[in-house]
Amino acid sequence: QVQLVESGGGLVQAGDSLRVSCAASGRTLSRCAMGWFRQAPGKEREFVATISWSGGRTLYADFAKGRFTISRDNAKNTVYLQMNSLKPEDTAVYYCAARQAYSSATYYTSGYSYWGQGTQVTVSS
Repeated sequence: QVQLVESGGGLVQAGDSLRVSCAASGRTLSRCAMGWFRQAPGKEREFVATISWSGGRTLYADFAKGRFTISRDNAKNTVYLQMNSLKPEDTAVYYCAARQAYSSATYYTSGYSYWGQGTQVTVSS
């Protein structure tokens, strides 16, 4: 079983940067595509970014392109989401998720087998 724990969320001002992390335990994620999703109050969970297990391929939601960067450190079993130029509309709970080993990166929520508990990111105007 895989456990994913997000950290690094918090309260920031518009225009600030924040990096959230997702640490895995229970199994190595070095062969798993990973994704970040977010959910704002009253809205459905939405795709943010995904990275292949090798780190060679990344996909971003349109709102994340140019501002967010997903990366991974397989030696540390950790995935990161660097968020720059944050906006109030980025306020949400951010979740990381893992696919089954050797599955390709995807933006479909249903494609992920393991989820963390989420970390709150609040951007004030």
